[in-house]
Order: sequence, then C-alpha cells, then structure tokens
Amino acid sequence: MTEQDMKVLFSREQIAREIERLGREISADYTGREIMLIGVLKGSFLFVADLIRELQVPAVIDFVRLASYGSGTQSSGIIEFRKELEMPIKGRDVIIVEDIVDSGFTLECLYNKLLLQNPNSLKICTLIDKRARREVDIDADYVGITMEDGFIVGYGLDYDEKYRDLPDIYIVE
Repeated sequence: MTEQDMKVLFSREQIAREIERLGREISADYTGREIMLIGVLKGSFLFVADLIRELQVPAVIDFVRLASYGSGTQSSGIIEFRKELEMPIKGRDVIIVEDIVDSGFTLECLYNKLLLQNPNSLKICTLIDKRARREVDIDADYVGITMEDGFIVGYGLDYDEKYRDLPDIYIVE
C-alpha cells in the first residue's frame, strides 16, 4: 500500500468536532458521577486521549488489548485477549472506547466478558461505526462517525501496524 492508494475520508478537524460532541454527550449523561473508560488497544489510544480531555466529569482509564485482525483487512472472527484490565470494574460506570466497530465480534466478546464483572453500567463509545460488515447484533451508545464500508487507516487505525500516526483518517482505494 502506498500513499497514492489513500484518500482523506475524515479530516483531523472533523474528527476533533466529533470527539468534542461525544465528550459533551457523555458528560451530560454522567453528571456528578465518575466514569471508567476502557480503551481497546492498540487502535483506540489516540481517541481515548482526546476523548478524556473533552469530558467534564471525573474519569479514570484502563486498557485491554484484544486481537482479531492479523495482517489482513478482514476480521478472523477469533478473539484473543492479550492484555487484561488492571483495575476492578465492579460497581463502576464503564464505557468501552473503541476506534472502530466493524464486524462486532471483538466488541461483543469484550462486552459480554465485562458484564460478568458486574459494573454499575456498561456502555460503548466508538469513533467509527462501520455498518456494512456487522455480523453480530451490537450497537454503540455513543457514535462519532458512521460509514458504510471501506478499509481505513490513520488516527490510531492501522494496516499491518503502519499508518496509526496519521492525523486524518484515510480510505484505502
């Protein structure tokens, strides 16, 4: 893949506006409460960092790392937990923060696993909601940008561990 194969789909300005909006929505829903953000590594690290700065409520962060993509552009459907939570979530208001919801397999697996730990509430926030490839019935409570289909990179999203550092989100043609 070369830079000639990529075209800006969502600019850094558009991304920033959506994250600001998500911060306002989440803050309004959790006024007077502390929330726990659980970022899904590696792709969500930029999104989590920008989102927490937009929140007007107290928040703590933890991370999990799951893998389902290998080096291709299609989900394998097999979910591997590579990093577990370090803080307990029992009795807490928890928001899973994902970079992208695609097939939904990874998110569904994580969501169901976290439910077993008895959080007070459990919601999902995603920067990108890609509907065309959804294979399980799971929806995010907070959605930044909705798109139908296409392979994207940048702003934490990668192809074979490359392109995460791009400030915009590109579609690969």
